[in-house]
Amino acid sequence: MVTGAGGFVGPHLVRALAAAGARVTGAGLGRPPAEVPIERWTEIDFAGEASIEDLLAADRPDAIVHLAGQSSAALSFQDPEGTFRANVGGTTRLLEAVRASAPRTRVLAVSTSEIYGPCAPGSRAAESAPVRPVSPYGASKAAADAVAGAFASEHGLDVVRVRPFGHSGPGQAPRFVIPAWAQQLAAIEAGRAEPVLSVGNLEVTRDLSDVRDVVLGYCAILERGRVGDAYNLCRGVGVRLADVAARMAAMATVDVRVECDPARMRPVDLPYLVGDPRHTLEVCGWRVEIPFDRMLADVLEDWRART
Repeated sequence: MVTGAGGFVGPHLVRALAAAGARVTGAGLGRPPAEVPIERWTEIDFAGEASIEDLLAADRPDAIVHLAGQSSAALSFQDPEGTFRANVGGTTRLLEAVRASAPRTRVLAVSTSEIYGPCAPGSRAAESAPVRPVSPYGASKAAADAVAGAFASEHGLDVVRVRPFGHSGPGQAPRFVIPAWAQQLAAIEAGRAEPVLSVGNLEVTRDLSDVRDVVLGYCAILERGRVGDAYNLCRGVGVRLADVAARMAAMATVDVRVECDPARMRPVDLPYLVGDPRHTLEVCGWRVEIPFDRMLADVLEDWRART
């Protein structure tokens, strides 16, 4: 079962699981596109009042990947309470239902690199790094991560945590930085906008991977991850957003100038966040394979097709 399968990552994950021979069901708010190979879909709010135990009884999953939740740091500043309700409440209710009615089911609890907070320039955050989130989103995911770990250690559930760093790819919404820039560039190329790429804070460094690599990481951790353990999914290499903007502008078919828009700034941002992927490679045999520029080009081509 993939919760939140109607989001950005979910359809990519369902396709990867189905390609590996799995039968996949899905649940959450917002059904995935019709071409996504889900055998059964249940519309449910995991943070609401609906019975998750009834869902588990109907689907009887061998494993659950819990993607459902509020995934935007920017939006979390606008609605911190809703963010905690979705991410902490939804995760807790799901694990309580698993404990009550499906205690042998493996659960992959999807966290985020934003739980680590700011890292020293030049360093790489391993899974043992301190947890110091700076946004309501990061704090909510840190709490959900801790809850997942507690259900493994205190209740003996088969729970594994995964902490993906930034990732993009075809299908991502433009509230995230790379598709936001790709959307602008596609509109400029089509003659629908002035030749200006409007950006936020470019003086930050991020560890960015392709979503198609990340979902293969989920599959590897489902198969080989150790109970109660946590795993980073990342490239292990940082890139400045100023360099990302320049590379994307160079991919455009017209000349574009880059301009900062204060409205695109986050209230709080992380200057530097790069991960250490060695633990995941050693235990699960996973590493990033898709080149960075190919990811950027594929996102831009996706928005050209939509524009």
